[in-house]
Amino acid sequence: MLEVKLISAGYGAVAVLSEMSFSVAEGQAVAIIGANGAGKTTLLKTICGLVRTTAGAIEFDGRSIVHLSTYDIARRGAVMVPEGRQILGPLTVEENLRLGHLAAAKRGGVIRDDFDTVFALFPVLAERRHHAAGQLSGGQQQMLAIGRALMGRPRLLLLDEPSLGLGPTIVTQLFETLQQLHRQGLTMLLVEQNAKRALETTEYAYVIERGRIVDHGSSARLQSDPTVIEHYLGQTASRPQ
Repeated sequence: MLEVKLISAGYGAVAVLSEMSFSVAEGQAVAIIGANGAGKTTLLKTICGLVRTTAGAIEFDGRSIVHLSTYDIARRGAVMVPEGRQILGPLTVEENLRLGHLAAAKRGGVIRDDFDTVFALFPVLAERRHHAAGQLSGGQQQMLAIGRALMGRPRLLLLDEPSLGLGPTIVTQLFETLQQLHRQGLTMLLVEQNAKRALETTEYAYVIERGRIVDHGSSARLQSDPTVIEHYLGQTASRPQ
């Protein structure tokens, strides 16, 4: 579904990504893990057209998307949940969700059905649908950000640090929801600082350092890799005596 081929990208003269290649197959859940500043968010922004490539190719469903706007990429079905949620606080929960549905315009769908789907996943949003989004708690705002993306009927859901700034209970709830969505067939690309959660939620993962992929494999294998354990899972890998 998504093919990233030898892309390089950055900000002006500052190079962040260097000759990076990976793929996400339809129905797959893939994680990108790495330290702060490794280029994880820049990678998602490049896929979504917020940052332009300086080299390489990005294909979605076999078609290049490197010159498309973020809006056009979303309308093709690659929809992002941005870091920091970026909801519109003065608008109501329902109005934020309606804006998300704009991405689904060309791919059909009844907005009422999309509301039902989101409210079934996040009942608190149904309860507060007429409240200003800025009045929600941080966890509820993250639910709204995910719900807004789901209103766009994504074929590929890209998530940038969904657990950032949230307490353990709401983090558990959010990742359980992501696992549920994946079981229902949704393809996902997850960038997440909490590497343990990311690897538990996905089936394949890439480790990046300084804008390059340094390791990749099944999420189960990486969870038991001594280097990944020591550097990204906050544990000390056990070594033979």
